[in-house]
Amino acid sequence: MEIFGVSLPGLLSQLLLGLVNGSFYAILSLGLAVIFGLLNVINFAHGALFMLGAMVTWMGLSYLGINYWVMLVVAPIVVGLFGVLIERFMLRWIYKLDHLYGLLLTLGLSLLIEGVFRSIYGVSGLGYDTPELLEGATNLGFMILPNYRAWVVVASLVVCFATWFVIEKTRLGAYLRAGTENPRLVEAFGINVPLMVTLTYAFGVGLAAFAGVLAAPVYQVTPLMGQNLIIVVFAVVVIGGMGSIMGAILTGLGLGVIEGLTKVFYPEASSTVVFVIMVIVLLIRPAGLFGKEK
Repeated sequence: MEIFGVSLPGLLSQLLLGLVNGSFYAILSLGLAVIFGLLNVINFAHGALFMLGAMVTWMGLSYLGINYWVMLVVAPIVVGLFGVLIERFMLRWIYKLDHLYGLLLTLGLSLLIEGVFRSIYGVSGLGYDTPELLEGATNLGFMILPNYRAWVVVASLVVCFATWFVIEKTRLGAYLRAGTENPRLVEAFGINVPLMVTLTYAFGVGLAAFAGVLAAPVYQVTPLMGQNLIIVVFAVVVIGGMGSIMGAILTGLGLGVIEGLTKVFYPEASSTVVFVIMVIVLLIRPAGLFGKEK
């Protein structure tokens, strides 16, 4: 069976690839949205922290023999602790300044992190094998579904929607939102707002590291793996609406699928389609699809 001259298995394979990429876009843009929405910081170091999650995963296996499943928990915690240091000793001093200062600081930090790992490991990719439990593929009849790629989509969706639920539907999320809008009022209830802010940033970068762990068996682990991806992720955040949690998730998944379909029907435009959509959205709705107009 063919659709517009493309075989159904080929089309579904590209859709799956797009959904996998969209899963990475969603979880990375979610981390950015959490940090910007709750801390008002444009975290340009997000791509480097994504890379750091993948590198920590590779190092855990190569040097310590720690398997993928353990690193799925350990790597986000390690990178999250690094995020605590970043927030405590760097970002805390610029919260009241213009957004540009945060962007420049995190951009410089990103270049520093990537430079350190590039000087140690070079720019060639480091291989990371697929976990034994997720090797192979499942024959669905109409297509062959790689088990690991299916796991990436499921794990990303679970983490993304669990994060949305906590922030939007629980008392903890209400405290987080209130703490950014009126910290003195929240402190009056005995809540340590500075600590809450620190943990929020750590959680945001932990999401980036979690995406890095998922990406390690899919992409080559390299110090520069986050550079190109983070530009697309920022476009996703802008399209969805800066600070919108649900906007980041739905836009990331949707744009990944659109990008996959573009590779089928017009491959030349696949690398620019996200940015074309961003320009159109900004012209029609500057606050983004899910953002709040001021």
